[in-house]
Amino acid sequence: MPNVEAARRTLEEALGADAVLSDPLALRLYARDASMVEGSADLVVFPRSADDVVVCVQAAAAHEVNVVPRGSGTGLAGASTPIGDAIVVVTSKMTRILEIRPEDRLAWVEPGLFNLDLGMALRGTGFTYMPDPSSQQVSSIGGNVATNAGGPHCLAYGVTSAHVLALDVVLSDGTVARVGAEGPEAAGYDLRGVVVGSEGTVGLVTAVCVRLTPEPPAIRTMLMGFATVEDCAATVSAIIAGGVVPAALEMMDRGIVRAVEAFAHAGYPTDAAAVLLVEVDGIASGVEAEALEVEEAARTHGVGSIRVAASPDERALLWKGRKSAFGAIAQIAPHYHLHDCVVPRTKLVEVLTGVYAICRREGITVTNVFHAGDGNLHPLLSFDRSEPGVLERVLRSSEEIVRLCVDAGGSLSGEHGIGLEKRDFMPLVFTDEDLAVQACVRSAFDPSGRMNPQKVLPDGARCGDFVVAASGTDAARVGDAAHAIPEGTWM
Repeated sequence: MPNVEAARRTLEEALGADAVLSDPLALRLYARDASMVEGSADLVVFPRSADDVVVCVQAAAAHEVNVVPRGSGTGLAGASTPIGDAIVVVTSKMTRILEIRPEDRLAWVEPGLFNLDLGMALRGTGFTYMPDPSSQQVSSIGGNVATNAGGPHCLAYGVTSAHVLALDVVLSDGTVARVGAEGPEAAGYDLRGVVVGSEGTVGLVTAVCVRLTPEPPAIRTMLMGFATVEDCAATVSAIIAGGVVPAALEMMDRGIVRAVEAFAHAGYPTDAAAVLLVEVDGIASGVEAEALEVEEAARTHGVGSIRVAASPDERALLWKGRKSAFGAIAQIAPHYHLHDCVVPRTKLVEVLTGVYAICRREGITVTNVFHAGDGNLHPLLSFDRSEPGVLERVLRSSEEIVRLCVDAGGSLSGEHGIGLEKRDFMPLVFTDEDLAVQACVRSAFDPSGRMNPQKVLPDGARCGDFVVAASGTDAARVGDAAHAIPEGTWM
């Protein structure tokens, strides 16, 4: 049986009383992340090193308590929301840059380091860390790894998994494993790829080896305004179809543009129905040619205005507008809810039309800001929780939007992860056999089922019901890793 009190005493003795929180207020604060689902924490622990994380996991194992990893708490899918008896292991004090090796194009960092702080530390080296979530000022590298986060510049450069070479991971028995390698692709199965995006369900990451990318010699940033959302979305497809893959291709509709402009004063055209923020980079001659092709595609689809950043300061201002969107949304209503489904670019107009129709029918205000180049939507449903019945309408709208995206050939998440909020949507895109295989992979890393349980895989995804074929005729049965999944509380 779980013994949280014994675990607390063990951890206080090993790490010090100041590293362990158990008072009710602290537990309430760490009972949720930035999603709308609240759970319940039994202990909150702040390790300062990889050895401390091992102590946390060993104490949890000895006293049969679950472990929930947490970075900055900026996750939007409930992956860091503790459910049941759980120790929340917060890596926010593990913020060291262990080494930067430009000559090898890599750096080793601890999981609590903010994404933006890594970028700042690389200034002057000629290299950068390319993934740049809009929350990069406060989101941690460990959290980015957990959800396989993206960002505006991941269209051309790829999401987090393309920039992680190796990881140190503490498994459920306290064993430390290194997956991946600093050099060329490691031999054997890609266990690094299993850990990235696993949301803490296979182990706790204590160090990350990231790939460094040379800074591009030339950059062109353009802001384009359109009279209709349809023309704006059609331009996105036209740019990619024309053979140009911009470094970033972001779309915002009128509602979010007006909120952003009032918040950031970036000079966005508030009379436009939608805007595109496009950035191309590379050698100067190539940038010039691609920028002309982008402008031609926009003109073909009736662009109303084109603004080209004339200086690094102006470029930074345009990006401040885009990356302020989630903060600016508070001007519309005190609360918001969103999913980050991905749809084919050719279905953007169809899906956006459907999103607007769903929210109009439910009486919910919706604005859209998203990574248009890869079809990664972020419809923001704004509301006031104090209004009777509004949460039910928001959740109903949200489910319809997810189903709309899946029906259009899309996927459940582009970067926020599955966590609790999208867990029960997994059968929309995976068969029972698919989910059983995923449960088997999870069980191979965590046979005890104590690492961030009840996340990602829905109730019924059982490894024990799946027979793994070997040598064509033989078969081996893997232990059952399934657990009952109680519901969290929607805030």
